[in-house]
Amino acid sequence: MLVAGLILAMVAGVIHVYIFVLESLRWTDPRTRAVFGTTEEQADMNRQLAFNQGFYNLFLAVGAVLGAILVFAGRGTAGETLTTTATASMVLAGLVLLLSDRTKLRAALVQVLAPALSLVALLLAAVV
Repeated sequence: MLVAGLILAMVAGVIHVYIFVLESLRWTDPRTRAVFGTTEEQADMNRQLAFNQGFYNLFLAVGAVLGAILVFAGRGTAGETLTTTATASMVLAGLVLLLSDRTKLRAALVQVLAPALSLVALLLAAVV
């Protein structure tokens, strides 16, 4: 279960790197605007906020992936702590997204599914 949890944490990290790219690097691109359902005017007005938010997602991704790497490198306690913190933050952020706007269910599921499964697997690995 530990390996499954770590792999899922790394998948969650990759998803959050993708979100970083959309929010921080491609925010005003027409395809990105379609993903987020924003107009050109809205994207221009919110560009700085999205840029900042994208970096939050990048930092969470780094935490999840680095934590998994640390566990694989034999630094179990530090790695598991970092991975758990990053994936729990991803889940909580996804829940905030869903609770703040019910129309964002699909986006919240994309953001939450892999880290939530990672947390379950890591918890099972810890108790079994």
